[in-house]
Amino acid sequence: MKLGEKKAALLRTWLMTFVLLVLALVMLFPIGITFTNSLMTEREIRINYDLVGKMLDADSGRQHEFVNLKLIPDWVSLEQFDKVLVQSPKFLFLFWNSVLMVVPIVFGQTAVAALAAYAFAMLRFPGRDALFLIYIMAMLMPFQVTLVPNYIMADELGILNSAAAIILPGVFATYGVFLLRQFMLHIPAPLLEAARLDGAGAGRIFFTIVLPLVKPGLAALTVLLFVDYWNMVEQPLIFLDDPLRHPLSVYLASIQEGARGVGFAASLLYMSPVVLLFLYAESYFVRGIQSSGIKG
Repeated sequence: MKLGEKKAALLRTWLMTFVLLVLALVMLFPIGITFTNSLMTEREIRINYDLVGKMLDADSGRQHEFVNLKLIPDWVSLEQFDKVLVQSPKFLFLFWNSVLMVVPIVFGQTAVAALAAYAFAMLRFPGRDALFLIYIMAMLMPFQVTLVPNYIMADELGILNSAAAIILPGVFATYGVFLLRQFMLHIPAPLLEAARLDGAGAGRIFFTIVLPLVKPGLAALTVLLFVDYWNMVEQPLIFLDDPLRHPLSVYLASIQEGARGVGFAASLLYMSPVVLLFLYAESYFVRGIQSSGIKG
């Protein structure tokens, strides 16, 4: 490679790095604002957002208002977290409502999807492809299309206004089946054939060979499901009449009324489980999204 080509390649690398860095800063800016504002006192936040400065337009002589936004607090304060976690027990109560809904959905859908995906990818039975096509069609339908049938079914089962009305449809959703099937289709066939020749049955192959090989897919599915259902709003509003049964995602929209600092602190606490889960499963998640399966 000539010297000029090396310089051009290096310049492209630096330019791409700069662009990606700018995009990363833009995406992280709201999180940074939430973090710094959660450490401010309510008075300082009120000054930043309610009080505005005046700027005189030299041409027209008019004054224009602008927000005096600060990113770094003058004095670090934890009073907002005290109000959220200690003085407002409703936050923790609804937080556990979210946990008790989301965790069963994530584990349940992952288990059901892994078994169903194994059947669609590895087993042969009449109507397999037609049934999987129905799965794809159900997955492509928007949430509003299946809302009425789910509501009618929950009413018939007598589980309206209970967590089961949200958990059961979530456990048997179709997205996980599609995602894990794509991973399993890339498992080398000779590996499975060798296991069968050694006398391994379908159950042993599934638990000892297939599941370990699709760990990136399981991690990616876990993170995507957790983020999706942690932020759900429509299902609780429709299936749950009692506000005390709502998850934290519904309550978060009204928690900052009259107290913006509390809203920032609550938002930071609300996003923490998602961030921690992503950091824990980051390597598997990135591998799963990049490869979308195992290359044989």
